[in-house]
Amino acid sequence: MLDMNSILKQAQKLQEEMKKVQDTLASITVEGSSGGGMVKVTANCKLEILSIKIDPEVLKEEDQEMIEDLIVAAVNQAIQAAQKRSEEEMKKVTGGMLGNLPGNFNIPGM
Repeated sequence: MLDMNSILKQAQKLQEEMKKVQDTLASITVEGSSGGGMVKVTANCKLEILSIKIDPEVLKEEDQEMIEDLIVAAVNQAIQAAQKRSEEEMKKVTGGMLGNLPGNFNIPGM
């Protein structure tokens, strides 16, 4: 027979651990780059963009579409890196028991 009190305590502990991980994710930074490093984007693992650096040589080209493409590529790379790192951090807490949840986890109360 299931001990509901024990299950509730485990669920509460898991929720507390996941909150700690969410706080940690805000402090972990990742970088995405494109154009051989001409555009660099720094983000945290909560998918917040912290900075965008553009090499002055890119701006001399005055090719708006190319610059936009480089920024998009760098942002997407940073987001992918953040999602991967977030999944790794969550697996440390859950031991993989939550399966393959997406990067934002969509867990109620998180």
